[in-house]
Amino acid sequence: MSVPRFKRILLKLSGEALMGDDAYGINPQTIAAIVSEIKAVADLGVQIGVVIGGGNIFRGMAGTATGMDRATADYMGMLATVMNAMALSDAMRQAGLNARVQSALRIEQVVEPYIRGKAIRYLEEGRVVIFGAGTGNPFFTTDTAAALRGSEIGAEIVLKATKVDGIYSADPKKDPAATRFDRISFNDAIARNLAVMDATALALCRDQKLPINVFSIFKVGALKRVVCGENEGTVVYC
Repeated sequence: MSVPRFKRILLKLSGEALMGDDAYGINPQTIAAIVSEIKAVADLGVQIGVVIGGGNIFRGMAGTATGMDRATADYMGMLATVMNAMALSDAMRQAGLNARVQSALRIEQVVEPYIRGKAIRYLEEGRVVIFGAGTGNPFFTTDTAAALRGSEIGAEIVLKATKVDGIYSADPKKDPAATRFDRISFNDAIARNLAVMDATALALCRDQKLPINVFSIFKVGALKRVVCGENEGTVVYC
């Protein structure tokens, strides 16, 4: 039986990960596959917090590019993350996982407000906690929300689930000579301006000594291997 290396993790999922091969929205088969990966880790007794993006529905920066006020666009993006969080929670329910959604924006008719102590209690009870609405503030990304929530709940690591299997020296789709890092320091990642997370998220994780592991959520079993300490993806360390 696999033995987890971490007791409590923060998983960062992009909204785009839920699209599958669709142009937008939520692909049922894709979200079911992602939930299956999460359940395999939850079954090991690992406490799981999830921060989810909203790019499959609405992205604040895209709205800004069309002339929309940045703060308004960002709030719309936050609402999109709540929709994704609700969909993820329902998919978990269907898979037999007990999940709770907490939102940084108060929408109490549909989801709970974010309360740190309650979130930690849910985790200790074995429930997956899905954090929606980012930080609740415009001008901050869901990457920063992942760093913030991970720090607040006492996660041992932030796991950033992406479409690629780690961090590369360049875009591997554009540069065939690009190489993948097994490990890289926060300072090097920031200095190289690598597309890991935004600078605010990286700096917060560095200051809190909270490592990040970037991996592909679409590699079967990859999440479980990361949690069990196997060499998967790229680790960003202090």
